[in-house]
Amino acid sequence: MNEYTFPILYGVAAGVLTRIYLLRTDYRQYPTYLHGRTIHIALGAIAAGLGTVAVPAIMEKEFAAITFLALAASQFRDVRNMERNTLNELDQYELVPRGKTYIEGIAIVFEGRNYLVIFVSFLSTLFYLVWDIWAALAASIIGLMTARRFMSGSRLKDIAEVQYVKPHFEGAGLYVDNIYIMNIGLPARREEILRYGMGFILTPKNFNARTTIANLGQRQAILHDVSTALGIYRDSGTPALVPLAKRDLNDGRVGIFILPQVEDVEKAKAVIENVPVLESAIRMPKKRRWKRKGWSGDDA
Repeated sequence: MNEYTFPILYGVAAGVLTRIYLLRTDYRQYPTYLHGRTIHIALGAIAAGLGTVAVPAIMEKEFAAITFLALAASQFRDVRNMERNTLNELDQYELVPRGKTYIEGIAIVFEGRNYLVIFVSFLSTLFYLVWDIWAALAASIIGLMTARRFMSGSRLKDIAEVQYVKPHFEGAGLYVDNIYIMNIGLPARREEILRYGMGFILTPKNFNARTTIANLGQRQAILHDVSTALGIYRDSGTPALVPLAKRDLNDGRVGIFILPQVEDVEKAKAVIENVPVLESAIRMPKKRRWKRKGWSGDDA
């Protein structure tokens, strides 16, 4: 026991609790109970220990110990690789896959949250040593609020309006509003689609949003989340019952066609509105500065 024992224990505890708070298994059932959560909590404890030990190391002028933080960064990059590889393997057996863009976003989040744990642990231990446990408690709360702020980004409802439209056929062509989805030749399949199918129109709120929802990965994420939350009326080997998302090339709207097992329009709309906007899908063409005189991205 020495002067650093309780600050270190407190910092580790604050970091682990932060990781547990950030680790949520939702309707997507990922990370899985129990083993998936155990892996991430264990990694969170390692991250908390690294963030905590860095403070005494700096105070004792043991600067060589800080190199462990650089080692940790490379280890947590392996966390991203682990998540990416696992989800890519699982995605092959999904009726509606997540898609590589969604998977990459999930992998980045799992890596980034370990860095948030390091930040909270570092801050908590620092305030404990410089002031007292009450200051450390305040720092932990501030750190937790900061971590929560970075836990989730924008939702689809922030960039687009979602409107329900009943799918319809024009001949053999399936349409959501005036957006062509696909061709269905079998009358039996048309009856199933008219009975179980739902259509939604995503209307972008600005030009940046138009480009973002046009991203194929973002559209696949929408289809996956709705199908996971509400189920899907299809099985393998039924391509006519695959949910699809298609663009209107004139105005940038996106038509969403789904076949949920839970036939609830409001629930489906709520799920679509809360689909995360994928970081790798975000595009901001209006921010571009054109070199030609008189043009800038703000004029677009």
